[in-house]
Amino acid sequence: MKILLVSPFDFTFPGGVNEHILHLDAQFRKRGHETRVLTPRSLGEDEQDDGHFIKLGTAVPIPANGSTARITLSPFVSGKVKDLLLRERFDIIHLHEPLAPALPLLVLLHSRTVNVGTFHAARSHNLGYLYGKPVLAYFFSKLHGRIAVSPAALEFVSRYFPGHYELIPNGIDVELFRPDVPPIERFDDRPTILFVGRYNESRKGFKYLLEALALVRREFPACQLLVVGPGDPRRFKWLIERYELEPHLRFVGPVAPHELPRYYASCDVFCSPATGRESFGIVLLEAMASGKPVVASDIRGYRYVVRHGVEGLLVERKNPEALALALVHLLADRDLRERLGRAGRQRAERFSWSVIADQTLAYYERLRAVGVRRPLTPVPRPSITRIPLRGWPGGETS
Repeated sequence: MKILLVSPFDFTFPGGVNEHILHLDAQFRKRGHETRVLTPRSLGEDEQDDGHFIKLGTAVPIPANGSTARITLSPFVSGKVKDLLLRERFDIIHLHEPLAPALPLLVLLHSRTVNVGTFHAARSHNLGYLYGKPVLAYFFSKLHGRIAVSPAALEFVSRYFPGHYELIPNGIDVELFRPDVPPIERFDDRPTILFVGRYNESRKGFKYLLEALALVRREFPACQLLVVGPGDPRRFKWLIERYELEPHLRFVGPVAPHELPRYYASCDVFCSPATGRESFGIVLLEAMASGKPVVASDIRGYRYVVRHGVEGLLVERKNPEALALALVHLLADRDLRERLGRAGRQRAERFSWSVIADQTLAYYERLRAVGVRRPLTPVPRPSITRIPLRGWPGGETS
C-alpha cells in the first residue's frame, strides 16, 4: 500500500503523537509498504520534500492540554496539499489528531481516498470541539475509519463526535526497553525511584511526588529520586528546601532516546503521579517493558495500561500520602517488585509496535475492502478559517 501519515505537530520537538507516527512508519516500511510523512516545518526552516518527509506550513506554539502544541495555522498551503495528493495518489491517508488545525484539515479537504483518523487526546471538556462542531463535522464525515488510542481518548472524542471507533493503542519498542539493559554506573545502590516526563507541567503531578518523597525518606533515609526530562528545578525550590530534599534528588534533564532505557534499569520503582489529561501513559509502558514495577495515579488513561496489583499499584491522584505508602510498600518488598516487573514485561509485549502495526494494517485492509463512500448525511463544506482555536484539544501525549 501507499500510505501518507499526517501529523499536525512540528517534528523538531519530541512528543507522543510524533513518536507514534515514526514507529508506524518504520514498521510499515519494514513490511514493504511505501510511506510518506507530512508535517509542518519549524520557524526558519524551508519547505521540503526529501522523498519521505514533506514539510509544509510554518509551525507556531499554541498552549493546549497543559502543554504546548506546535502546529501550522496557515491555510495558504492548501494548493500545495492538493497538488501533493493528486500527484501521489495514496491508497490510505492516516491523519493523527485529524481535527487539529490546519494541516490535517487541509488534507481532508482535498482527499479523495480512504481517510483514517487517530485520536490521541483525553480531557474533561473541550471548547474547540464544542463551538467548532458545526464546521468540524464536515471533516469528521470524511473519515472512513476512526481510531482511539485508549478508552479515555475514545470517551473524550465520542462526547463531541459519536460513532464507531477502533481501539488501537500506542505501542512500545520492546527491543529498546528490556529488563537486561545495564544500569548507569554513577548511580549507587540506594533505593531509587524514577520519574520521566516534563515535570514543570502541572498535570504531571511532580509536586505530589516531592511531597511523597519527604514521607518515603522516613522509612528509607538513603532513598533517591531520579528525574529525567525537561524542566526547571527552581520552580520547586521552595518545596525542596521546605522538606530538605536536595540530597535525595538527581535532576538529569532530557536524555537521548537510546539512553533512556538505562535510567529505567537504574531504578527500583517507577512513579508517575499525573493528575489527569493523560490519554494513555507511554512512560508506564516503558517502565513495564523494562521489567520495573509501577506506582501511578488511578486515572482513566493509566487504568488501561496498568492493572492494580498485577503490574503496579494505582493510587488516588493528588494524594502524597497514598503515593508514599505505595512506594514504601514496593521498596520494602523485593519479591513483590520482581513479580510486578515480570508481569509488566509480559503485558508490554502485547503493546509492541509490531503488534500495533499489524492491527493498524488489518484495519486499513478492512476499510479498503469497503471502499470510498460519501457520508450518508451530506455535510456542507466549510471554510477552515472559521475553525475556533480556543480550547482545541491538541498537545502531545506522553
